Amino acid sequence: MVKDQKDTTIKAKISRKSVKTEHSAVTVKSSKINSNPQTMEELLAVSGISTFSMKKGDTVKGTIVSTSPKEILVDIGKKSFGIVAEWELDQVRDYVQNLKSGDKVVAQVVNPENEYGYTVLSLRKASMETRWQVLAGIKETGEDIEVTGLETAKGGILVDWQGLRGFVPSTQLETQFATSPMQLLNRKIKVKVIELDQAINRLVLSQKASVLGVTPSAQREKLKKIKPDDVLKGNVSGIAPFGVFVDVDGIEGLVHISEVAWEKVENLTDLYKVGNEVEVVVLDVNENEGKLNLSLKRLTPDPWKNILDRYPIEAGVSGKVVRSAPYGIFVQLEPGIEGLLHISKINPGEEPAIGDKVECMVEKIDTIKRKISLTLVPKEKPVGYR
Repeated sequence: MVKDQKDTTIKAKISRKSVKTEHSAVTVKSSKINSNPQTMEELLAVSGISTFSMKKGDTVKGTIVSTSPKEILVDIGKKSFGIVAEWELDQVRDYVQNLKSGDKVVAQVVNPENEYGYTVLSLRKASMETRWQVLAGIKETGEDIEVTGLETAKGGILVDWQGLRGFVPSTQLETQFATSPMQLLNRKIKVKVIELDQAINRLVLSQKASVLGVTPSAQREKLKKIKPDDVLKGNVSGIAPFGVFVDVDGIEGLVHISEVAWEKVENLTDLYKVGNEVEVVVLDVNENEGKLNLSLKRLTPDPWKNILDRYPIEAGVSGKVVRSAPYGIFVQLEPGIEGLLHISKINPGEEPAIGDKVECMVEKIDTIKRKISLTLVPKEKPVGYR
């Protein structure tokens, strides 16, 4: 019974389409076509049926005739309507929910003609293209979009926007969510688009930029005023294994772990907390991405400057063992200056422990690679030692 009703509905729709095309054909016929068609082409033109044959994968443009939770009918200018079926709608639900009669759409042909005479259409590719184009415009204007938290991921949270997945790094979340992004799961939040690349399906968003009201135009103006070697103040906005993120008046900057201190840093969370105020020096301004490369250590003197004056070859030095490796132990001579005591220079069973103070002698210094080789002070100088 349900099937009979559906068939009747479909036939009625097709019938209405035929009436429409026939009416259109009458107008054409009166002005351009012989009233007495002599060829098949003229006959098809009078009847309103296009000679254009579609095939699977073709792209067509059309106007929406009607929408329902079960289907969308599209006038594609052919002998019958195009139809977007329910199974297709489920996959582009966020895109089609705002479509209405009269809207123009671009679709792909899935089946040129099904058993009911419809051309079966897909909106997936078209909707994907449209959404990326919309996002590109939104990124440029700096508008906010609303996304829904889906799941946590390493370094942030995955979110959904109209069926597209985006990523909000922890460093781009408000402070109260940065350390616990799980609070945002299944919640709607406002964000701004900060990175966009359709080719690799990359969409990076910022909740913080939305809260601060940072727009691309305002950001570009701020970046133009910042130059390398400028000393700026900011606040730690996030901490990752590879570095510290610093917010400088709404502009994101990164202090790579190698630029935090002259000495080797193992754990950044031991040194900084989100919200800490810091002073940084600008290494580079990335105008394309709207970011800054920063340094903390370069605000202090480089301990390697004039290193040979302080540590001449064969000079006796003392230091503390700070870490070990399979090939030896590292001895800190002063903050930012470490020397390697190779394992071949240590008697088996006499390896110093971390924290021990040791007496050494400078064996070699490579000022380019910033490396110092040490040897333990011998109790008596070996024969032939140089």
